[in-house]
Amino acid sequence: MLYSPDKIQSILRDWYDANKRELPWREVTDPYKIWISEIILQQTRVNQGYDYYLRFIGRFPDVISLASADEDEVMRYWQGLGYYSRARNLHKAAKQITHTFGGKFPTDYHEVLSLSGVGDYTAAAICSLAYKQPYAVVDGNVYRVLSRLTTTATPIDTSAGKKEFAALAQQLLDTVHPDIHNQAMMDFGALQCTPANPDCVICPLKDYCLARQSNTVSQFPVKQGKNLVTNRYFHYFHITCGEYTYLHKREADDIWKNLYEFPLIETGQDTEFGELSASAEFQSLFGTLTGVKILRTFPPMKHVLSHRVIYARFYRVRVSSENECISSFLRIRTNELNRYAVSRLTERYLEQD
Repeated sequence: MLYSPDKIQSILRDWYDANKRELPWREVTDPYKIWISEIILQQTRVNQGYDYYLRFIGRFPDVISLASADEDEVMRYWQGLGYYSRARNLHKAAKQITHTFGGKFPTDYHEVLSLSGVGDYTAAAICSLAYKQPYAVVDGNVYRVLSRLTTTATPIDTSAGKKEFAALAQQLLDTVHPDIHNQAMMDFGALQCTPANPDCVICPLKDYCLARQSNTVSQFPVKQGKNLVTNRYFHYFHITCGEYTYLHKREADDIWKNLYEFPLIETGQDTEFGELSASAEFQSLFGTLTGVKILRTFPPMKHVLSHRVIYARFYRVRVSSENECISSFLRIRTNELNRYAVSRLTERYLEQD
């Protein structure tokens, strides 16, 4: 149980006033802009998300512009941020706001929570920062601060842990200044109470931190365990025929849904080109064609996602004609390739050229 919450709140406010990060979404009360910033910063570091936020807001300055945009364009503006379901949910929620709330961002917590892709954390952030409503945010930084202050050992990646820390955060919340308090908690975790090697000697909360008193700071927060990481092996074929190249839109419920990619053969293990070229998938792609030329084979690439590691090989291939398989792909002019949203992996490949 936390003690002296008023004192901790006061210390956090003072610390934040002296150390807060100057960010473009900090000095606004527009719930739309706060929403966009919070979604971008999920699974994304501030220094990476900063430019994406400016670019996204520049193109989609309000709910109406986002709701009326084509999804492919929304995905292009998200390209490189990863976790692309965030962009799809943003687009879907903008349409919800347009159709259900008359284009005005809802002000009720439960209505905000009803938006696609908005969970407890995001709803609390929007309602506290835009409307000064008394909802505590709990993100990775807040978990870390609270767990060290209280030495709460319930794993944060369990239902019980989420419930317990939500209650702790709400107990500590400064209900008079919930906007400042929530931002102070997040910045304090990001800048002072860091994951590794926090400088506890200068920490303004050191006299209240049970983990420091028991010399167990490095043991918090507690996690139940890591998710199983699986390996996948992708072989991409960047095929050109005259001035055209070919793409496929990923539509299955898998990674990179609704992004575009080159024709792909996925194998169960790492496979060299000689073995790959004998496969049924390769023969379906190229077997009936003459004049197939492998222009370039690129070095293998490793791409790490949250629960998967992708091992990818890219091949530059020139053909003089199409067959039934190749003609089933989307044919575009090669110089228009940048109009299509692709994964960061494909973007990395294109940057090599």
